[in-house]
Amino acid sequence: MTNLIDTISAPRPRHPEKAHRPDTPTLRKPDWIRVKAPGSRVYRETSAIVREHGLVTVCEEAGCPNIGECWSKKHATFMIMGDTCTRACAFCNVRTGMPGPLDPDEPDKIADAVATLGLNHVVITSVDRDDLADGGAEHFARVIVAIRARSSTTIEILTPDFLRKEGAIPLIVAAKPDVFNHNLETVPSKYLTVRPGARYFASLRLLQQVKELDPQMFTKSGIMVGLGEERNEVLQLMDDLRAANVDFLTIGQYLQPTRKHHPVVRFVPPEEFKAFETIAYAKGFLMVSASPLTRSSHHAGDDFAQLRAARAARAGA
Repeated sequence: MTNLIDTISAPRPRHPEKAHRPDTPTLRKPDWIRVKAPGSRVYRETSAIVREHGLVTVCEEAGCPNIGECWSKKHATFMIMGDTCTRACAFCNVRTGMPGPLDPDEPDKIADAVATLGLNHVVITSVDRDDLADGGAEHFARVIVAIRARSSTTIEILTPDFLRKEGAIPLIVAAKPDVFNHNLETVPSKYLTVRPGARYFASLRLLQQVKELDPQMFTKSGIMVGLGEERNEVLQLMDDLRAANVDFLTIGQYLQPTRKHHPVVRFVPPEEFKAFETIAYAKGFLMVSASPLTRSSHHAGDDFAQLRAARAARAGA
């Protein structure tokens, strides 16, 4: 007698590396974290355009709490190079595993969607692609070039760290995005448990290198709080970013995607975010966005306009 085991049709866990971990405790969300469920007409139109072009958005994949607000304004953050990441960060809801091959038509699909949505500002992010020789840098550059060919929209990119991918950063900077964003995500003491595949100082060096290659390019980075970090660690991180000449800092509350992910240690109250914002401006950032629901791409278009205005005002002072 032969027993056959179906290994194809059985659903694959979204996070296989976390599947057998014990459930972590969850904290009840405070009132200041709650958002309205999506469902407006414009939200549905945005969703239809994303589906029609066969695109992936980080809004959906990462379970962003602001998706209802952003998609109702036809703001979407496109995630390129597939929906599967080669890293397994403890905070992230994006699928992990071995990704498939790159879609050579994706740059044109993204450019067409940007034109159809009529975006004035677009954010392009990606999964980590440690399996690719350049980490996907050339694909990033092709997407930027394709958008430029069809639209006058300003372009913000949110990239992985391209760890040990020599030459990746110059390739992307040469494509001239308007904003180069790379998130530190958390303070260095939390990297082993929160972001084990990354290196804090490698991420800092990436941001510094962008400024060395193009001093006029806006740089941006973001972190989550509520992961167990200490206040003085956040302030030191601000100093590290300013030493790398980063222009824009975002700080938001970490929200636990599932009980298999890193627990929320604390819900940081709004007044603490306001204090972080005040301190960050005092340290010299051109732009700071700090609130419980702040995310890297939230209000990105409006923030970019303010960022340019802030630079112009400082230059004229």
